[in-house]
Amino acid sequence: MPSVELLGAIPSVVYGFFGLVVVVPLLASLFSGIPGKSVLAASIILAIMILPTIILVSKAALDSVPSAYYEGALALGASKERAIFFASLPAARSGILSSVILGVGRAIGEAMAVIMVAGNQVQIPQSVLDGARTLTTNIVLEMGYATDFHREVLIANAVVLFVFILLINASFSSLRREVK
Repeated sequence: MPSVELLGAIPSVVYGFFGLVVVVPLLASLFSGIPGKSVLAASIILAIMILPTIILVSKAALDSVPSAYYEGALALGASKERAIFFASLPAARSGILSSVILGVGRAIGEAMAVIMVAGNQVQIPQSVLDGARTLTTNIVLEMGYATDFHREVLIANAVVLFVFILLINASFSSLRREVK
């Protein structure tokens, strides 16, 4: 687990640089005719970025489950896999769902790595191989010089982002209630 903890401590700009040096050229060679900076590249980097958060919080949730659950399932004749999947995991379900919420929150709020690998193009992408600019990136890049109506539009972007995150959290909360 020290390697996963190390991955969780890496700044997002380093992930962006890794994406720029490794992922973008790889995608450009796989899909000829595209520059490589795309929604797909950003998705891959964000997936790599949020994995340590999800893994570490999920591991903490699983570690907090009393070992008596696992041992009891084994004593009742369950195999090791069934004991884990039907006794330990359901007991840690809330913590695992929380880890996914934290990971999604980190991905949505990320700006630095996405600026570097998504292409930073102000357009609606037609496919995952097109470049794009996220709301977070738009706010970060333009707020410094925005005035009047431009600033109001950026604040509206922030409100849309806030509502989007609120809807995701509400969805996860309702899912959590459903799962219990």
